[in-house]
Amino acid sequence: MMSPPSSPRLLLGPGPSNAHPAVLAAMAQPLVGHLDPGFLAEMDEVQERLRRLFQTENRLTIPLSATGSGGMEACLANLLEPGDAIVIGVAGVFGERMCDVAGRMGGRVVRVETEPGTALDESAMSDAISRTRPAVVAFVHAETSTGVCQPVAGIAHAAREAGALLVLDCVTSLGGLAVTLDEWGVDAAYSGTQKCLSCPPGLSPASFSERALARVRARRRPVQSWYFDVSLLAGYFGSERVYHHTAPISAIRGLAEALRRVEAEGMPAREARHRRAAAALLTAVQRFGLSPLVTEAHRLPMLTSLRLPEPVLRKGEAALRRRLLDRHGIEIGGGLGKLSGAIWRIGLMGENATEESVARLEQALQDVLAS
Repeated sequence: MMSPPSSPRLLLGPGPSNAHPAVLAAMAQPLVGHLDPGFLAEMDEVQERLRRLFQTENRLTIPLSATGSGGMEACLANLLEPGDAIVIGVAGVFGERMCDVAGRMGGRVVRVETEPGTALDESAMSDAISRTRPAVVAFVHAETSTGVCQPVAGIAHAAREAGALLVLDCVTSLGGLAVTLDEWGVDAAYSGTQKCLSCPPGLSPASFSERALARVRARRRPVQSWYFDVSLLAGYFGSERVYHHTAPISAIRGLAEALRRVEAEGMPAREARHRRAAAALLTAVQRFGLSPLVTEAHRLPMLTSLRLPEPVLRKGEAALRRRLLDRHGIEIGGGLGKLSGAIWRIGLMGENATEESVARLEQALQDVLAS
């Protein structure tokens, strides 16, 4: 068996990010029961802070006991029935995953695709929605596999005009960019704790509108997932406190502390910090021949995808990433799907979105690439 690293890693990949010591300390508190009145009060606090972060009045805004992929499955399982049409925007690996999940649930998947590294064409999405009249429209706000930020408002308007419910993947954006569910008209959204919230993975903040809950109540057959059925989850997270499952108490306490830190900083300042760090990164990597994959208009501040120059490709990009990890304790990510072996993905998320992180990475890259 390999021994764990002797010093902490600097996690500058596509997630997880490093957690603040206060978050880890909150998670180390002595356990209580999942129906303990004190813990239930903490859970109420988390729900209210998540509503503010998602900028929504949705009463069912909860920390799902799952990772972000579980949040995806929960949203689609509740809103799709076999035979329902769903229009999915595919701009990378996580749009592809939406198609896979929806297809397994018996949905009639209509794909609208774009090349990795580019944003979905709003007119193409609108045309597909108008032509299909789907039950659900779904796409990714921040595509982690490419570093693209997808504008939401135009596609959301087309979905609403067609009477469709809108599902939005906010796994990488929440806590780093403004997410405004009610203003956009999003009906179900999910995220993850390990990205810009700087918590360990294991929870998926999720939110369901009243329109979404009405669709669940009107289903012809039960939700295929007992665990993710929001009509059952509402009994535990609501005022009734009906036992559903044993909530991950320590993880929720860590999320509570992380959300306090987000609110103390304020989202405008937090987004500006992510943008400063991303700008510093692009300046720093130019000297190594690394260039951004995504145009400035659609570039994420918390996840930058970089085209690799010929010298890096020649040396083997995976070997160089491993050398960066072994020598300097810094993790960065490689490409996924069509971009495998062609890009690096560098995450400056949450606590790691600092110019100090960039300076440490720049120094390490100088050593690794020079050697």
